[in-house]
Amino acid sequence: MSETKLRILVAKPGLDGHDRGAKIIARALRDAGFEVIYTGLHQTPEMIAEAAVQEDVDAIGLSILSGAHMTLFPKILDQLGSKGCGDVPLFGGGIIPDDDINELKKLGVKEIFTPGASTQDIVGWINENVSPRD
Repeated sequence: MSETKLRILVAKPGLDGHDRGAKIIARALRDAGFEVIYTGLHQTPEMIAEAAVQEDVDAIGLSILSGAHMTLFPKILDQLGSKGCGDVPLFGGGIIPDDDINELKKLGVKEIFTPGASTQDIVGWINENVSPRD
């Protein structure tokens, strides 16, 4: 295991005002030894991509409960690509139908965690799928 802590950005895009889950995930990731940057509520895709660049993160986790996942994930992927960070793994969680999960993965979202996923599942996935960026 690398001695460098993985830097994970946790963000709440859009108008969704429910951030308890995002805060729980941020805390669980910190407890697992990751460095976590939580951007807070009401982030635009541009703000999230800019924070990813400024903080030099290794991955981005989004919490979307508003139903706007099919708009927000692609916009964030586009913003990351335009800023030269298209290789930063993007994962997320929320109430997202299976058909939409499959479509999001085709677009480049690496993983989606639905209600009932444990924090251990998320930590395990990050440990197996995210590497420090050079």
